[in-house]
Amino acid sequence: MLDRRRLRGLAGPTRWVVLGIAVASVTAFLVAQRQSADTTYGRSPSTATIAEGSAGEISGATLPSVGEMTAMVAAERVVRLPGAVAEWDTGRVSAAIGASDVRILVAPPGLTKGQQSEVRKVENATIRIVGTKVSGGFYQASGSTLTEWRDQFARNDVTGQLVELIRALREDAGRPAADDAAGGAWRDPTGAELDTVAAALRAGGRYVAPGATLAAVPAKTAEDAFGTGSTFVVALPVQPRDMPAPRFGPRLAELFPDRPIVVMYGAWIEYHGPHAADFADVTAASFYARFDDRLSAYAYPQDNVLGAYLALVTDVRYAGLFDRPLPYRPVDPLRVALPVLPWLFAACVAAFLVLSARALPGPRPPKGLAVAGRDGVPARLAGLTALAVEVSGLTDNRTDAALTRAISSLGAAREALDARLPDQHVRGLLDSAERELDSVGRAVGVAGYRPAEYLRGRLA
Repeated sequence: MLDRRRLRGLAGPTRWVVLGIAVASVTAFLVAQRQSADTTYGRSPSTATIAEGSAGEISGATLPSVGEMTAMVAAERVVRLPGAVAEWDTGRVSAAIGASDVRILVAPPGLTKGQQSEVRKVENATIRIVGTKVSGGFYQASGSTLTEWRDQFARNDVTGQLVELIRALREDAGRPAADDAAGGAWRDPTGAELDTVAAALRAGGRYVAPGATLAAVPAKTAEDAFGTGSTFVVALPVQPRDMPAPRFGPRLAELFPDRPIVVMYGAWIEYHGPHAADFADVTAASFYARFDDRLSAYAYPQDNVLGAYLALVTDVRYAGLFDRPLPYRPVDPLRVALPVLPWLFAACVAAFLVLSARALPGPRPPKGLAVAGRDGVPARLAGLTALAVEVSGLTDNRTDAALTRAISSLGAAREALDARLPDQHVRGLLDSAERELDSVGRAVGVAGYRPAEYLRGRLA
């Protein structure tokens, strides 16, 4: 069996090991408290973005000079530059203008930033439209409902934005109820139209109408979005403003009730299929509120618009907003271990105190050593460590830093004592720890947790 002297020899190094574990555990616990909460059900593998500058959104259109555009606007109330796409209900817009001298300059989409700056320099234009982006004076008019966004991106119809901007420039209060109506007309597709689209979907999973710009369906992004590799995509060009457009979504959902179906009209996207009532409107509103500014001013191919939309659907899915099974995500070991760390800290400190009690009666160090076991330094270190343990449960954000510094100083003092460094160095570290613990004791406001009082009571 080990004799008492051998046990004391083992207790010395062991107590510093457990104290080090205690310091590490409480430090990890305190640092983890500053981490933000994560309220999602999973981490989305995609990020919804609309690329800038390299996605084919620049149309290459040319503009007259600023002087030429200024002369054109002076001669005509409405000037449409080559390539302009924006349209509107002339009756509603004329009624909103009334007798005012409102002049409108309509430019094509996909202009560079320099070209857009030239359009803004045409000072006699009351309203400037770039693509379907409507601005004038200090204002910019944007859609705020799904109906307005659908008209804007599926038909290039900016009637609502124009009327709203004209009323703002004329300082008319609010919009009459008649202006909130309707939107463009829609119709059921004919039997021939529906058969053509359905046959293409059965054959290859997509239908691209003449004039549409979709080149390929991002299969991996679609699978992430809907949890299946069998998403149907229908891509159509922008529809005429003054003619009823075929609304394929509801009819296709009847033919393929279990398939996710995405229908595109220009830059407008509709979802039909499983769980549509749970998330389709939420996703559409979020998508167009977020990307309206770029989609309206630039000529993005449908591939880019579809990719960003599917990525946003994936984000919504991973947020748990509709019922789809989520992929397995490994647990975070730090989160799992956090509840255990305070108990580990307390157990290590208790073990340190027990081992210190065994080590203190050991033989005095050789003559000339500045720090001796019976000079009070180990007892003071043990007392300050015990105080740190007791007061740690009462700290908050104001005192966490001071407590951490005190614990670090106590760890350094323990290492210095073990290495038999000079007495002045060890006491300096203990003095630093005591000052930090004194500031913590003052902050928590509990009697007896000031180091001087605590040690006096402990050593009495």
